[in-house]
Amino acid sequence: MRVGVPQEIKVHEYRVGLTPASVREYVAHGHEVLVQSGAGAAIGMDDAPYRAAGARVVPDAAAVFAEAELIVKVKEPQPAECALLRPGQILYTYLHLAPDPAQTAALLQAGVVAVAYETITGPGGGLPLLAPMSEVAGRMSIQAAATHLEKSRGGMGVLLGGVPGVPAAHVVVLGAGVVGTHAVQMAVGLGARVTVIDRNVDRLRQLDLLFGNRIATRHATAAAIEDAVHDADVVIGGVLIPGAAAPRLVTRAMVSRMKQGSVVVDVAIDQGGCFETSRPTTHADPTFVVDGVVHYCVANMPGAVARTSTQALNNATLAHGLALADHGWRAAMQRDVHLRQGLNVCQGQVTHEAVASALGHAHVPAETLLA
Repeated sequence: MRVGVPQEIKVHEYRVGLTPASVREYVAHGHEVLVQSGAGAAIGMDDAPYRAAGARVVPDAAAVFAEAELIVKVKEPQPAECALLRPGQILYTYLHLAPDPAQTAALLQAGVVAVAYETITGPGGGLPLLAPMSEVAGRMSIQAAATHLEKSRGGMGVLLGGVPGVPAAHVVVLGAGVVGTHAVQMAVGLGARVTVIDRNVDRLRQLDLLFGNRIATRHATAAAIEDAVHDADVVIGGVLIPGAAAPRLVTRAMVSRMKQGSVVVDVAIDQGGCFETSRPTTHADPTFVVDGVVHYCVANMPGAVARTSTQALNNATLAHGLALADHGWRAAMQRDVHLRQGLNVCQGQVTHEAVASALGHAHVPAETLLA
């Protein structure tokens, strides 16, 4: 199969779909790989190592999209890229369609086979292709919060970990999944006072065993969330419903009663956000203020540490990408139910139930198309 890797064009997105090491694996499987010139240059992966790995370097994205049967990306296709897609072409990337009707409509019109990293499942029920970026984003959320608590960044002027004789900041983490766990780890490490809230009591028990009395755990009720948010200096939103829009756990009224200069970091913004006041921002302009509360809602947080993120992402995506290339999407998904869960849009049909429900489209199960 001919595999294409275009340069990412989302604002401040420096990651790349395949590293030279991953290209070498595709070539070893007998596939031809086309890489847009400069696709990995921003993170020290210039054209030379791609050529050495066996890729053919082409001058622009148009050449990649025109020739490739399988497009491997990082972020959802931007409008200019959607215009280059063609019927039957396989698109393998993060999509986050539930809060994005415009992108969904474009993919439906293009007739592509769109496979989303974030809905491919694992044997234990997890999301193995989302996990590495959730790990990065969870850790980065505390860095972002600490930075924007600074007075010069609009915050209240509080040091996250405090100093002897001065209390540490109170960090509230909504969600005890991958994002939440890594946010907790970083916040505890910096000496913050941490409260984690989740509806899964078993998961709270696991974190309690891991962190002991260094954190407080609370079951997720509206009252518990409201109480914790109002006391918080920082709130991290790390909730996820696979494929679906994120639940709005923090209302505008709750935000209006938060401390002046407090910070919210909405890691769930890729799925629409879990704060009613959230809207997507970019690395170029990462924050805005609502009712005196600083909102950090960057939709591609791991892009800021693009070299680490690219390598971590390739570790997770390579095996399924090779399966798509080796067997074609139909045979690969017939063989692997977990890969099948990644099929979101296929030749003009919405095939992921959560996406269809969120956007009001008819749901056509993947199994129907595979049959």
